[in-house]
Amino acid sequence: MTVVIKHIEEIAPYEGEHAIQGIRFRPARQALGVSAWGMNVFDIDPHTTGHPEHDHKHDGQEELYVVLEGSIVLIADGKETKVTRGQMVRVGPETTRKIVTREEGARVLALGATPNKAYEADPRLATT
Repeated sequence: MTVVIKHIEEIAPYEGEHAIQGIRFRPARQALGVSAWGMNVFDIDPHTTGHPEHDHKHDGQEELYVVLEGSIVLIADGKETKVTRGQMVRVGPETTRKIVTREEGARVLALGATPNKAYEADPRLATT
């Protein structure tokens, strides 16, 4: 059996050309050696709006966000919903989504995969 244990703080934030001001994107999938789904931790500063609005119609990926600390506002198809510590939210592939923060920052675990399809890592976000 292989067991890998990491503290979130041990995972260095991504610093490449796709880095977003106010968001520390920690590539947890790579750090833990997970190959079956996408997994990242986002540390988001208060009043951050730079997370890109997007959907996954092109690849059918579902996403699950778990708020570990603080709170976010999920803007899904134009509707704002506050998501707080301990809450989980699933977003389907056809839904346009964006995450912003208001008064407080947040730490969010993001998981993603496409039903009935082997996971393939996004090469644009690969880290060494």
